[in-house]
Parts: sequence; C-alpha cells; structure tokens
Amino acid sequence: MGAEELRMKTEDQLKGDLANLKKEAFNLRFQQANGQLENTARVRSVRRDIARIMTFLGQKAAATAPAAKPAAEAKPAPRAKVKKAAKPKAEASEKKAAKKPKTTTPKAKKAAAKKTAKAKA
Repeated sequence: MGAEELRMKTEDQLKGDLANLKKEAFNLRFQQANGQLENTARVRSVRRDIARIMTFLGQKAAATAPAAKPAAEAKPAPRAKVKKAAKPKAEASEKKAAKKPKTTTPKAKKAAAKKTAKAKA
C-alpha cells in the first residue's frame, strides 16, 4: 500500500483499511505464536501499513481542525511560587546537638572529643 494510494482515499476508507490491517496483525501474531507463520516479513509490512494509515488520518484531521490559538495566547498565566516556612533556628541547633557523631577511627574520635570540649566550654 503506497502513499499515493492513501492520499486518494477518504477518512472513512482509511479507517476501514486500518480496522482490516489491525485484524490481520492480530491473526499474524497468533500464527507466529503457534509456529504456523510462513511469511514473517508480512508482520513487518502490516505494522508499517498501520503506521502509514494512522499518519495520514492524523494529517487529514489536522487539516480539517479549526486554526489553533497562537502559542502566546494558549499559555496560562504563571503561578506565584509559594515559599516554605523556615524552621526556627533553636530547633535546628537542638537537632544537631542531639546527633551523636559516629566514631570509628582514631582521627574521628579526636575530632569528636574536640567538638564536645568546645561545646562544654
């Protein structure tokens, strides 16, 4: 099925052809699953014919559709951004103080000891 053939057809004819090709694709899939499919290239050609018809249907629908609004008019007004409320600093510092540093290496132990010494002073 060539592109010239499809250009000459009406939307109703294209929809009928599309329905027939989808039925054929369904039957070909069953034949392939059962191991009865002799012409494997037919699956590919049917899929491509379906895509070709859908393309022409889309083009014909776009040609008959009313003119769309320009892009500047179609966009809605931008929303105002809502800022999140900031946490009070007192709570944040309490959480940091409550965390215990993991001390697994001698260097980390010394650094943790210095921090606690500074915090106590």
